[in-house]
Amino acid sequence: MSVIVKITLVVALLLSIVIPFGAIAAGEKNKGRYKTALAVNLFMFFGTMVFAGAVMFSGNAYAAEAASGAASSAGMGYLSAALSTGLSCLGGGIAVSAAASAALGAISEDSTILGKSLIFVGLAEGVCLYGLIISFMILGKL
Repeated sequence: MSVIVKITLVVALLLSIVIPFGAIAAGEKNKGRYKTALAVNLFMFFGTMVFAGAVMFSGNAYAAEAASGAASSAGMGYLSAALSTGLSCLGGGIAVSAAASAALGAISEDSTILGKSLIFVGLAEGVCLYGLIISFMILGKL
C-alpha cells in the first residue's frame, strides 16, 4: 500500500469523526440531532474502516518465515491483557456513570447518604482495577 493511500485513509478516518461533531456544534442543540450525528459518525467511521480493510488486503500475499509458537502465544497474551484492561474500564465507566449520577441526585435530596452512595460508586470503579490486576497477572506470565 502506497504512502498516499495511507495518508488518505488517515485523513478520511479523522474527517469521519470531526464532520458529524462539527455539524452538532454548528446547529441547534436537541436530542434528535445528537442521535443523527452519532449514527452518521458510526456509518462514516465503519464505512471507512471497511474500505481501508478492502484496500489493505486486496494485494498479493507472501508467505512469511516459519514463526515460532512462542511469538504467537506472546502476541495472544498481550492481546488478552489489553482486552481485559480495556473492556473492564469500559464496563466500569458505564457503571460509574449510572451510579454517580444517581448518587448526586440522591445526595441533593438527603445529604446524610453521602457515604452510602460513595461506596456504590467505589464498587463500580473496582471493576476497572480488577481488569488492570488481571492484565498485570497475564503480563507477568509472559
